[in-house]
Amino acid sequence: MASVTIRRIDDDTKDWLRRRAGATGRSVEGEIRELIAREKRRDDPSAYPPGMAPRPDEPFGSYLYRISRPGFEIAFPERWIEPMRDPFGDPD
Repeated sequence: MASVTIRRIDDDTKDWLRRRAGATGRSVEGEIRELIAREKRRDDPSAYPPGMAPRPDEPFGSYLYRISRPGFEIAFPERWIEPMRDPFGDPD
């Protein structure tokens, strides 16, 4: 496994990470790993192709904005709809 060193994190962010890690019962390093893994899952285009359901933890407003941008196309399934019969006509 690879290692990454992050330098120059401001004190507020470090304190936020420490509080978040404590609330979830993880170490700060474990919490950072979980945050990165969640973002990786969220950003995986093969798991959530355009037009599919919102990504995990994506606010609904962000989802609507994402699918309403120009050039975004939703592939609708082809449907065969039978013509509606007259309920009062001949029963054929």
